[in-house]
Amino acid sequence: MCDGLPCHSVVTEFDWLPVFIRTTEVQILRRTKIVATIGPASWDPPTLRSMMEAGLDVARIGLAHGDIDQHMDVYNRVRQAAADVDREIGVLVDLPGPKVRCASFAESGVNLVEGTTIRIVSGETASSAEVIEIDIPEVIRDVNVGDRLALGDGALVMICDAKESDELQAKVIHGGTVKGRPGFQVPSGRLTVTAPTAEDLRYVDAFVEVGVDLIAVSFVRSAYDLRAVGVEKAPRGPILVAKIETRAAVENLEGIVETAGAVMVARGDLGIEYPLSELPHLQKHIIRRCIARGRPVITATQMLESMVHASMPTRAEASDVANAVFDGSSAVMLSGESAVGVDPVNAVSTMAEITNRADEEFDHRSWAEDIRDLREDGSITDRTVRGTDALTMAAWEVAHQAQAVAIVCISRTGFTSRKVTRFRPSVPILAFSSDPRVVRQLSLSWGTEAMCSPERSSAAEAIADALLLAKSHHGLQSGDQVVVISGMSTETRQTDTLQLLNVP
Repeated sequence: MCDGLPCHSVVTEFDWLPVFIRTTEVQILRRTKIVATIGPASWDPPTLRSMMEAGLDVARIGLAHGDIDQHMDVYNRVRQAAADVDREIGVLVDLPGPKVRCASFAESGVNLVEGTTIRIVSGETASSAEVIEIDIPEVIRDVNVGDRLALGDGALVMICDAKESDELQAKVIHGGTVKGRPGFQVPSGRLTVTAPTAEDLRYVDAFVEVGVDLIAVSFVRSAYDLRAVGVEKAPRGPILVAKIETRAAVENLEGIVETAGAVMVARGDLGIEYPLSELPHLQKHIIRRCIARGRPVITATQMLESMVHASMPTRAEASDVANAVFDGSSAVMLSGESAVGVDPVNAVSTMAEITNRADEEFDHRSWAEDIRDLREDGSITDRTVRGTDALTMAAWEVAHQAQAVAIVCISRTGFTSRKVTRFRPSVPILAFSSDPRVVRQLSLSWGTEAMCSPERSSAAEAIADALLLAKSHHGLQSGDQVVVISGMSTETRQTDTLQLLNVP
């Protein structure tokens, strides 16, 4: 039983009550979820609480900077802030991976001028306009003359035009100002260092021990990289989020999506691996394949980038966020905007406003029909998965045809709820689980409002509790018609029950 959950009387029978005509609808909250990166601008408790109240659903802690003690302190602050505002906030830790980083540039910034030549050497002391030090020496061996190199999010680009045993020389073809410790991007096919690294695995051990909800795996190139993380399958372990940021990951997408619990479209690194003209199409393709498999998918990088320094986004950024919603993203992510930006709370609030408005215009019917067609391509052979596919598809269709006010999902693992969200129904998805971690993990699932419910031995008792909680917390009224779908078997993960009920 979840801590602090009040006991409820159990309804043991469900009569077919007359359907009342509603004068008001069940409140539909924002469907597309918001992931926000926590950093120096946002890790103080008041700001964390305000961000959660503004719409943050999942807090991302990037592990590429700082040490384990600092990251664990931020984790504990997020958990405490969530308790303070009484919200189930998911926590995602993002592993560094074999990320190549530059030694620090001057705090005031260094201008790299187009046409100049820069030496690239191994080191972690300092970088300048003449010499860039990188922290993985093997990269110098891996890079070839003619390779395209980039810093940070890829805006600053160089071409390697000479190579010696211990250094590279590169000409700046797109210059700009750089500060801090930006990533040093090379073609992913060149790197011999693989994920997860030994440092990654140390972070995994530490955060699994404290019960983290989601772990993002950087630089994934195949399903093997995910299996190498070595955690128990969710919900006993965290959901593994595969970051699609390399050409190899795109080429091995089907295997990665099948193995991962969720996916992140990391557009920054993808924009270096592929021509920018390809990026919007890759985004759409990746999202559709993920949702067809019932995997939540996060669209990330530069969504409201100007809000690192400004109080409002550009018009293009607002359109980008809305289009990510129309593409079917389960969640959109803030990076520097919330980690180091001038107003993290405003960035979350702005993201919530844009996504909420886009949610209102989402074409639910066409999307569901497209996903149905994708799932009927014969690629799914597992009988348990096919059974769940069929029942969750039926739940969407029944809810639409019967004009139900909500879909109620009861699942120990969250599997049933994630399968229902594929179809992007126009009514709320109310998910109930007795496992608090499952509830937090469902904070990443589109359109899902998840709550803890007591552990029950029978489906009838679990359904009765869920309907009582839906009435008290989500505005359902006696006589409302709802679709109830559940997977209560302890032997399989299959969704096995679908009912059209009236709320008692």
